[in-house]
Amino acid sequence: MPTYSVDLPERTSARPFAVWKTGLAAAAGWLAFALYSSEAPNAIRDWPYTRELANLSLAIAGLLALIALLPGPVARLADRLRPAGQWLVALPLLLGLWQLATAKLAMLPVPFFAPPQALLEVYAEDWPRLAESLLHSFWLLFNGVLLGSLCGFLAGVSIGWSQRIGYWLHPVLRILGPVPSTALLPICFFIFPSSWGASVFLIALATWFPVTVLTWSGVASVDRAYYDVARTLGASERFLIFRVAIPAALPHVFVGLFMGFGASFSVLVVAEMMGVKAGLGWYLQWAQGWAAYANMYAALLVMALLCSGLITALFLVRDRVLSWQKGAVKW
Repeated sequence: MPTYSVDLPERTSARPFAVWKTGLAAAAGWLAFALYSSEAPNAIRDWPYTRELANLSLAIAGLLALIALLPGPVARLADRLRPAGQWLVALPLLLGLWQLATAKLAMLPVPFFAPPQALLEVYAEDWPRLAESLLHSFWLLFNGVLLGSLCGFLAGVSIGWSQRIGYWLHPVLRILGPVPSTALLPICFFIFPSSWGASVFLIALATWFPVTVLTWSGVASVDRAYYDVARTLGASERFLIFRVAIPAALPHVFVGLFMGFGASFSVLVVAEMMGVKAGLGWYLQWAQGWAAYANMYAALLVMALLCSGLITALFLVRDRVLSWQKGAVKW
């Protein structure tokens, strides 16, 4: 009786652990920056929080060394950090050059240019006012962007779908769209009863234009064959709008939202400099008035992190909403 043998696939072994060399280089860079900050003499005076900055750099160096050398769950964290490895090496070098030009050699005039430890001092001692300004700016930005996005989405779908509606809205779009929102500041502060309402309107207007144009473009560019197939299967007008036109236009809508975010942040700073009592724009104006340039740079950094965080969150929402189009749309 013949016998048959079955060749079973060999069990693949786990990927061997490899030391993250870029992480070690980054750890060495942060260690060198810590030693340079604490040991190299300053040109003018001893800046506060220099020791704290060195200790923070030492902590970052130790953490990166552990991530680079230890296997197990820490190795998975190293895999996540690998794309940012070169930036982790460059950051201590850039901070060292910044400190060299300010605290160590005084090549840049004080107080217009402050060293990194001055920003650390602002975050450590003035964080209540900075946090309050951040919350006010976020709430103002949220209301303005939400209002502008909703109005822009509805206007874009209406213009792209209905020629009759587009006949009336298209001239308004072409007249108001190119006008900078900040140019309408005097009119808005006269019309609206409060500076907060005027600021929300200006941010909404800055967001409304790109969202409207991109949504309109997305709806208008949908392949007519989709509509013909849906009508052949008995689809109603409502079905064509909500199940065909809008889903197909969503990639364009998210591009409009990205553009609207950038425009809204520029309007946010200007709007908060006019009449409000809190916010990052107000904080910038206050810091300039008192020649507290370290506070100004600290607020600019917070604003950049806020903008980057919101755009990252929008990317996550986009990937979730458009997961059904994966492979069909390239970002």
